[in-house]
Amino acid sequence: MTTRIDRRFEELKSQGRAALVTFLTAGDPDPETSLALLRAIPAAGADVVELGMPFTDPMADGPAIQISSQRALKAGQTLKNTLEMVRAFRQADDETPLVLMGYYNPIYIYGVDRFLRDAKSAGVDGLIVVDLPPEEDEELCLPALKAGVNFIRLATPTTDDKRLPAVLANTSGFVYYVSITGITGAATPDPAKVAAAVARIKRHTKLPVAVGFGVRTAEQAAVIAAKASLDGDDKATAKTVTVVVNLVAELARGVRGARRVAAE
Repeated sequence: MTTRIDRRFEELKSQGRAALVTFLTAGDPDPETSLALLRAIPAAGADVVELGMPFTDPMADGPAIQISSQRALKAGQTLKNTLEMVRAFRQADDETPLVLMGYYNPIYIYGVDRFLRDAKSAGVDGLIVVDLPPEEDEELCLPALKAGVNFIRLATPTTDDKRLPAVLANTSGFVYYVSITGITGAATPDPAKVAAAVARIKRHTKLPVAVGFGVRTAEQAAVIAAKASLDGDDKATAKTVTVVVNLVAELARGVRGARRVAAE
């Protein structure tokens, strides 16, 4: 089954350009503003959107995403609300690939079968669940693939050639390469080491490879933009959407200047 993710990366490959994969935490800083951001960033240059499912204990994430989850949860965001946000987004955009990213606990509580049914119906294309290793594929990965939802696996700097086949076995859509050892935004990746790691992964798979976690400049820019566009109580202001959209457009210009980085 061909998904929006597959189609988008084929498009990018034919255009010979890299992809910008952006991340938003659903419900941050409030549901209305979050939906407005989600609707706006594809036109600003986001090729694929990762929508974070807020969680109380985001162990793989750094302070910026942790705080965004706290704001979203405080504003009343739930997994059900996140799926409704996807559904609302799809009313006007049936092309942009949308991936839910987060942790297994909220999905488990929601119920796997119910979650996959509702996610597929809402218009979700893929899942990144950072705390489910290949050994737990029967929990969510295999049911997701059966439901026609891509399951995107993480590869890390410590994923050696012996481990890599297990990581890639049921991966679909693209491979997410974690460019650092640690939490999001914790360090700056070494470009030479990242390039070598991506090349190594590509020797094992034909799937596109996207690089994340240690994109330090974007992390800092996102924090600055968020702080510049929220008021003293971490609430949205009249300029919140504009500031974030301008940031995405700036990142898109940079990414599109790099040829065939993530599109192959």
